[in-house]
Amino acid sequence: MEKRAADRVTVPDVVGMPYHVGRDSAAEAGVSLANPDPDGPPIGALAWPGLFYITSQHPPPGTEVYRWDPVIIDFIEHGGASSGVGPPGAGPPPSDAAQAADAPEPDYIVELTRDDDRP
Repeated sequence: MEKRAADRVTVPDVVGMPYHVGRDSAAEAGVSLANPDPDGPPIGALAWPGLFYITSQHPPPGTEVYRWDPVIIDFIEHGGASSGVGPPGAGPPPSDAAQAADAPEPDYIVELTRDDDRP
């Protein structure tokens, strides 16, 4: 087993946060946010300029890791705010369920399964 001089810290929950807020929360907890592609650009370069929301993280919140270990995140862009601040009262982006509830009913339904009686 490898020995490390770094102390252990607890991974915070950053899912749903704007990137800049999640980055600060992660730094306060003693971990860093990272790009899922280790050969890709730094995560900060991908999440700037604009407003980006963190959609997933690994390891999950509550996991103990060594100080400054990476937390891999995925994120999506929201809006066009280059300052990282949305319009007053904008709040987080709507959930998929909210978007689905607002969707109009389709005019037709495509059946992608078939009965066992058909050849």
